[in-house]
Amino acid sequence: MASKRMSSSSSSSSSSSLFSTLVRARQASGKSSGQTSSKPSAERDPVQVATRAWNTIIDRIVGFFTVGSRLEHGDNTSPAQYDRWRMIFNPVYSYWALGASTVFLTVIGLVMVFSSSTAKLVGTNQSIWATLARQGVFAVLGYAAFIAVQVVKPSIIEKNSRYFLGIAIGLQALTLSGLGSSAGGNAGWIVVGPLRFQPAEILKFALCIWLPAALLNMKKANRTPLKGIKQVIPYLGPALIFVLALGLVILGKDVGTAMIVVIIGVSAFFVAGFPVRYMTIAGSFFAFLFFMIFVRGSANRWARIQATYGGCSTREAAQSKAICFQALHGDYALATGGITGIGLGNSREKSYLPAQDNDYIFAIIGEEIGFIGALVVIVLIMVMAWSLINLSMRHQDMYMQMVLLCFGVWFAAQSFINIFVVLGVLPVMGLPLPFISSGGSALIMCLAGAGVCFKMAREQEDVRASRGRG
Repeated sequence: MASKRMSSSSSSSSSSSLFSTLVRARQASGKSSGQTSSKPSAERDPVQVATRAWNTIIDRIVGFFTVGSRLEHGDNTSPAQYDRWRMIFNPVYSYWALGASTVFLTVIGLVMVFSSSTAKLVGTNQSIWATLARQGVFAVLGYAAFIAVQVVKPSIIEKNSRYFLGIAIGLQALTLSGLGSSAGGNAGWIVVGPLRFQPAEILKFALCIWLPAALLNMKKANRTPLKGIKQVIPYLGPALIFVLALGLVILGKDVGTAMIVVIIGVSAFFVAGFPVRYMTIAGSFFAFLFFMIFVRGSANRWARIQATYGGCSTREAAQSKAICFQALHGDYALATGGITGIGLGNSREKSYLPAQDNDYIFAIIGEEIGFIGALVVIVLIMVMAWSLINLSMRHQDMYMQMVLLCFGVWFAAQSFINIFVVLGVLPVMGLPLPFISSGGSALIMCLAGAGVCFKMAREQEDVRASRGRG
């Protein structure tokens, strides 16, 4: 294990940290948009005032996260300090925490998929081991992908990311063809003989490795400062391809997955320096358009929203097979579990709750292993997310920084959206809980993504030094 005081193994690295680049991009954006204004008018301009306030906030955040680091002292710095409470910023600890949290979440997932699926299997005269055996095969395939990625150089991933994205977009387009299959109102699966998989999971993975490469190449090719709306022009190429990928998901009516794709995209474009003003304007317009067409225009989705925020509070609603049935039985499962749960395999609600081994598996976790078990899962998710964010901040390579961040945003956002749905904070969306819910496409691609992150984390200078490869 590395010591608490780690030194940079390559202080002459030409790359800066993620937050350093973010600050510089924001400051450059603020300067370019205010070059034509005089100082008094700039001080009165609310946009300029907001930009300066934003830069100040980011600077302070950077200062908090990077005390004793390269960003504070420059590239030629004294060793970064990770003593006492700052050990949480140690990239070596984050590296091992990432691997451990991935394994623990997967094991918990296998146990809970088995426990939550037994009632359904018994009711259909199947072996109680059937779902566990299938999920076990998916876990083996996922870890095979995890291990295979360890021998692939990050530069090869970067160079070939566009081809992987092309394949993912092609597969997503096939969901709208005769090979497509629907479930829960979403046309998001492809069925070829006994094989059934969800291309959107492949698409999320592809976007996490392609967007950083595309945006960084764009910035290298466009070094001339631009003003006003012209600042958006260099981003149009990657943006159009991203919109194509997102559009295919939306056409399949998979609103939950579309949300995750948007979150990944917004994170990547924001870090790459896309002007916040225009991102906010475009985002607000398209969000309103999406809401009116795909949410307000869908009787089923609108009913889910109404049910979540006030329509599911009666016993009659729970006993009916209507829209409230799943949400209320999820509440009953969580309420039954109490602090320590009623024991593995003893869930009563798994006989009634739809998607009990998939979208609503967190409810069964809360029922069988209680608040403590649910809290352990949440903590593991937070540990994984923080590990990826911290490794991203501390990495010396900009491409790997952005990839780590994109995967971290994907895993964290999808996990907490799933949990908030089960808790009744958000309407039902059909998103699985990463690493835990049953399903091959999601588990394999999540483990493959974790493998990419683990490989890139090993390239971080402090991690390399701790492994004797500085």
